[in-house]
Amino acid sequence: MTQANTAEALSPLPAFCRGIQYFGESWPDFDKYANTAVIAEGETAIGSTDDDSAVYQTLLSADALRYVTLQTCGAKGSGHPGGYASSADVHAALMMLGHTNIITEVGHHAPGFYSAMFLDSSLEEMGIHTFDDMMARFRERDGLLGHLSGAIPGLLAPAGPLGQGQHFAMAGAYLHRDKLFPVTIGDGGMGEPYVLSSMMHFHTAYPEITNFLPVLIWNGYSQEHHSMVSLHSNAQMIAYWQGHGFAEVILVDAKDYDDTGQDGAYVDSTRFSFAQRLAFTRAVLKGAERAAHSARSGRLTALIIKQLKGAGVHTVGAKSHNLYPKDTLDQPHIIEGLKRRAIPAEGWAIVRDNLSRAGGGPSVKTVVTEQVLELPALPELQIQDFPKGGQAVPATAMGALVAQVGQADPRYLVTNADGNEASAMKNINDALKIRHPTEDPLYNQTPTGQVYEPLSEDACAGLAAGLALFGARSIWLSYESFAINGWPIVQTVTQAMAELRRKTPSVVCMFTAGALEQGRNGWTHQRPEIEGYLGSMMRNGNLYPLFPCDANAIQAAYEYAVGSYNKGMVIIASKSALPVYLSIAEARDAVRQGAATLYESQGGERGTIVFAVTGDMVCLPVFEAREQLEAHGYRVRIVAVINPRKLYRPSDLAWRSVAQPDGELMDDDRFNALFDGDMLIGVSGGPSAPLEPVMLRTRAPRRDTICWQRGETTASPKELMAFNGITASEIVARVLR
Repeated sequence: MTQANTAEALSPLPAFCRGIQYFGESWPDFDKYANTAVIAEGETAIGSTDDDSAVYQTLLSADALRYVTLQTCGAKGSGHPGGYASSADVHAALMMLGHTNIITEVGHHAPGFYSAMFLDSSLEEMGIHTFDDMMARFRERDGLLGHLSGAIPGLLAPAGPLGQGQHFAMAGAYLHRDKLFPVTIGDGGMGEPYVLSSMMHFHTAYPEITNFLPVLIWNGYSQEHHSMVSLHSNAQMIAYWQGHGFAEVILVDAKDYDDTGQDGAYVDSTRFSFAQRLAFTRAVLKGAERAAHSARSGRLTALIIKQLKGAGVHTVGAKSHNLYPKDTLDQPHIIEGLKRRAIPAEGWAIVRDNLSRAGGGPSVKTVVTEQVLELPALPELQIQDFPKGGQAVPATAMGALVAQVGQADPRYLVTNADGNEASAMKNINDALKIRHPTEDPLYNQTPTGQVYEPLSEDACAGLAAGLALFGARSIWLSYESFAINGWPIVQTVTQAMAELRRKTPSVVCMFTAGALEQGRNGWTHQRPEIEGYLGSMMRNGNLYPLFPCDANAIQAAYEYAVGSYNKGMVIIASKSALPVYLSIAEARDAVRQGAATLYESQGGERGTIVFAVTGDMVCLPVFEAREQLEAHGYRVRIVAVINPRKLYRPSDLAWRSVAQPDGELMDDDRFNALFDGDMLIGVSGGPSAPLEPVMLRTRAPRRDTICWQRGETTASPKELMAFNGITASEIVARVLR
């Protein structure tokens, strides 16, 4: 074992090795099996899993990944090496086989994935050339975040919240049928939420798309304790996956290769004799090859690697999960861990050559998300200009446009857990059809439809958001009451889009504003609190909640959303016939500017009352109150706040730091022309949070809000509004107090 601390000691090594602290003794038969990289220049993968050199160099790569992971974490006394350590063998095997479009569901595997990008040279794109650079930039701003970000060169998707990675893998498989998308899944997070069920529904809807490969890292532990599946037998685990539709389940158990007598069902392969380490590596390599071939041949396939958590790092089990501030590079247990995993000095160049050639080149140059996906051009949308003063259903008006986009873009996908017909958007189903194995024209079902309808909001949101992140158009439709169940992945993707180095279509959502419309269904269908979540996220700089006031405004909002990039666009609107206040031209201006006046009195001696309104149905009591206030001698101005994000001041938003930045915000003159008055009342059918920018900037000496309080079973929307104090009489009373 040698330690390198000086430039002289490093001089014979490639420059990227600067900072590596320990080098191991030469391995047995190194000159025979590692005298040159097994992936030759110009090749994309090993030639054969029967090649002893390929097995040998796969093991070399796995140990290099472990070493880089542990020293990187130790450099900051922070990060999560343990879970990734038990996946290093299969990660190396997949890369050596040329499958580099690798995703993970486990954000705690971030240091290992960064290590892979360092070793294949992708991180040079962000100025990380040496191991010293790698350690300096780990867990630092503008560096390598603690959990995966799709902004890191060569990495396909973010990972942090559990239960999301499979959606990205399925989105990649949907868009790129000729490539394999492995996704590593930790047994500590299985089922949080719906990992296998989401894949099962996708397979039912798209039986021909099997080129995604879940790779279960079954290591027996979660973050702080044993995993909930740690007592499963191998047969039980295989049956579990088979029960979710997997035709091929390949399990490689390190226990089968143990020659050191380790106790328990989970063992550490790095403690085996060198010959048995190679035997286990060969099994992993062959298992990965078989799984990849099966997945790309039309069989839904899962690969399971069973190995003790922490294999090959500073400790094992849940105790290996993360490092604390005391776990630094000068501590004996970290030093010993690094020395055990240190590879021969001459091995680093071999690892770099192999991994930088795997898949056709460094991941930053070759994985699918490093290029902008070519999309079909959309025709000019045929928008219906509903006459002002008439009535129309906002949801239906938007549905017609969604149908046009889907007909122009065959890959466009509409997801909805609760049904388009229930939200007055049957026109989408009529045009695009529900994706279903049972052909039934009565229900618009066909195996080739573009409407994806699992009952899980997580599955709906996940696939739609994944497609958008990977460069395609999509839309997630839901009730605002239920959307919170799928929102976490849209939040993740919206943040990821803010960080991306490429242009990608915005993730677009439409949530039916059912809180006021679903009185008879009671509070379970009256949960508009997600609007408060959206209000808080506006400050991210790339999240846009849109509150169209009528059927023309929702068409303008959808047109605006589908033409945008690297943003989260969420439209909230009703499914009832409601008055039309704006022409299409006025609506388009309102969406882009942020707000528009719907009505203003000709005069009034007692002062001006301004209503700032988010929503459509909630305009009804406001207009009713207007008549009474005018009778009291007030001048009334009703302003629809359609795009509240546009009403913030530049300093309120993180807009400068996001991809595709939008700093075009409403100036003071226009804002004051809309909202100046003697009293300003914010009115919302949901929470008041989206009205924050108005309340921050208004110069009105008196201000108030009338908004949602809670749900109740009622016979009509009017009765429900009364329960929440959203009535003309309450509005007038607020003014007259």
